[in-house]
Amino acid sequence: MSFGFLGIQFGFALQGGFMSRIFQTLGADQSDIPLLWIAAPLTGLVVQPIIGYLSDNTWHPRLGRRKPYFLIGAVLSSLALFFVPYSPTLWIAAGFLWVLDASINISMEPFRALVADKLPNEQRTYGFVMQTLIIGIGTWVASNLPWFVTKIGVSNEAIQGEIPMSIKVAFAIGAFVFLLSILFTVFKTKEYPPDDLVAFRAKKKQGIKLMLKEFLGHFTQMPTTMKKLGLIQFFSWFAFFSMWSMANPAITEHVFNAPFPVEANFNFAEIGESELFQQQNTAFQEASNLTGSYMGIYGLSSMVFALLLTLYTAKRKISQRLVHLFSLVLGGVGFISIYFIGNHEFLLYSFLLIGISWGSVLSMPYAMLAGAVDEKSMGMTMGVFNMFIVIPQIIAASGGINFLLSFLDNKPIYAMVIAGISLIIAGLLNLLITEE
Repeated sequence: MSFGFLGIQFGFALQGGFMSRIFQTLGADQSDIPLLWIAAPLTGLVVQPIIGYLSDNTWHPRLGRRKPYFLIGAVLSSLALFFVPYSPTLWIAAGFLWVLDASINISMEPFRALVADKLPNEQRTYGFVMQTLIIGIGTWVASNLPWFVTKIGVSNEAIQGEIPMSIKVAFAIGAFVFLLSILFTVFKTKEYPPDDLVAFRAKKKQGIKLMLKEFLGHFTQMPTTMKKLGLIQFFSWFAFFSMWSMANPAITEHVFNAPFPVEANFNFAEIGESELFQQQNTAFQEASNLTGSYMGIYGLSSMVFALLLTLYTAKRKISQRLVHLFSLVLGGVGFISIYFIGNHEFLLYSFLLIGISWGSVLSMPYAMLAGAVDEKSMGMTMGVFNMFIVIPQIIAASGGINFLLSFLDNKPIYAMVIAGISLIIAGLLNLLITEE
């Protein structure tokens, strides 16, 4: 049931680990990178609740309720993944990111709802943690793909303004895995029709008017637990967006001392300038490979964390809010520790801690939410809830990160410190949740 998340996470990990590298290679200034990422959360803001509503009100006699959206999203995502590294210009790469994120969201939101559809309340923590386990595997493997294909002989070098072949091959592999894993879930998972199919179809005919009514209803009648979780999600996802957009420039510059060579700083008419640019570009590309590989560690540790939770929650209950609190605080410490790293090998421990928080972010809020809302509109609920994910990312992308960095010498490494503080705040906000 959750296997398709392997492919979804291949898409997200390649996007999160290497899109900033692609933007920099195509000439983006590091201060422009967050804004180039704004397509992703803006798309989610629109797509997630709409897809959630549509999947709540779909019944296909062969594919079922959620699976039609898995399939459409998989095809579009695979095409976008394959072509994004071939972008000749910055604006085309940003456009592909827009298409990619919209397509991933078409697949992802119904997957969250599918788990809530098929599992009784006492098994939902187990179900969402199982998703997190598979997400962790996908994150670790996909984040290491450019490093791995470079090790087996694929070139990691490229001329000025061109994406290395290692990235192109990695994204092609990601596209194939995305489609294959989604197809596995589509063919191997059975969905069941609504209890009253006639009433279900009559409701569907009310169309967009009913969608807007339900959408507004979810806001005006939002459960208290959902509001509190929304506040926690805000600070959690501000932190992780800061990592996805700024980790590559921050770590390559601060830890590896191999920042991207800005073309304007070189006079290519002089002897030796082209060679110097190429040397620095090669160092940056190698540092970016290692940065992506280290970022994959957070997927690996989230996988181990999820595995332990899976084994434990299969037979026992846990305090979801306390698990989430301590996990987020540990992740915050991991982010802040990056600032103090001199030897890049210690990044391993930073991302191990970040992975614990990532594993919790992907499971605990959804498990807490699923027990507090109406099961019949789970897709719409998940879509509305995910607005608490995309709004902080939009704020971060549209100037939030740059505004905060303006007080800190505009050095990208401070984006990791800001992420750490944000995650610790998110952890402490779990103390607000007092409901069972």
